[in-house]
Amino acid sequence: MSERPLRVLAVTNLWPERGSFRGVFVKEQVEAVRDLGHQVEVEVVAQSRGTADYLLAAPRVCHRVRTGGYDLVHVHYGLTALAARFAFGVPKVLSLYGSDVNVGWQRLATSLGKGGVAARVYPSRRLAEAAGDPAGYVVPNGVDFGVFAPVDRAAARAALGIGADDRVVLFGAAPDNPVKGYDVFTDVLAEVRRRGVDARELVLAQPGQTRAEVARRFAAADVLLVTSRQGTESGPLVVKEAAVMGLPVVSVDVGDVPEILAEVTPSVVVGFPEPWGTPGARAELVRQLADATAGLLAAPTRSDGRERCGFLDARAVARQLVDVYLEVLKLMRPA
Repeated sequence: MSERPLRVLAVTNLWPERGSFRGVFVKEQVEAVRDLGHQVEVEVVAQSRGTADYLLAAPRVCHRVRTGGYDLVHVHYGLTALAARFAFGVPKVLSLYGSDVNVGWQRLATSLGKGGVAARVYPSRRLAEAAGDPAGYVVPNGVDFGVFAPVDRAAARAALGIGADDRVVLFGAAPDNPVKGYDVFTDVLAEVRRRGVDARELVLAQPGQTRAEVARRFAAADVLLVTSRQGTESGPLVVKEAAVMGLPVVSVDVGDVPEILAEVTPSVVVGFPEPWGTPGARAELVRQLADATAGLLAAPTRSDGRERCGFLDARAVARQLVDVYLEVLKLMRPA
């Protein structure tokens, strides 16, 4: 631990605004670091200011760095890196989250802002390898074990108008987010129903709901079904939250899902059939996901994810991140 609290500026285009859950994992990470006694201030780039702010934010960030007395700048997401590119005088840590590595134009834009970055942080080893940085720091997105704790399932279901005997499959995102593959989700549910299982859909994302209300939806469901597009996810937070809540997960093989669910029972990870991109492969994926989902719905139970995933506790993750900060500061200190 450092001899004194660190003073950090977080620069991010991922931050909850106007009731949105966009970037809530960054906000919770910042709060967890603060809870360890460190000072973290936040500069939000773009979002409500529009995309032009990726360039216009640079003078604002530079001014804060010159006058703020920070030990370190932590940039969250590759597109934001350009806003901190010319903020000299303090070390910079860059967290990459998925599309800034996997999507060509974003990867190029990210590279323009990497000057002066002392360390890169990834939420999964798979993403670090995809970025060509296998030795990069890996710090998973954490979960607040206090918020995402087991609750009375009967009460959660009653609050949501769900019957005690209903079989409920949770979609862990907004249906209009193309990355999350809602079309595959609905096809899987249709296949499950064709097999005689009266599965009910529950959508996790709702405008303006509290984190406690999010936890209630995890408690009410029987299975979380993750159908994200191949190559789009680095580490879906909903999988971690579901595991910590004891909700079984059926997921496609994206991001760090195989690592998170490796020891969690019951849960199922389904690979993308080859040759991916063909109608036959998609149909096979739907069939395999339906097999797993129907199997879990046949005898609903809770998983042992909370016991298996203690390493995801937001406090433990915050300590990992602070260790990265301290190592960077040590490396940058003049001999």
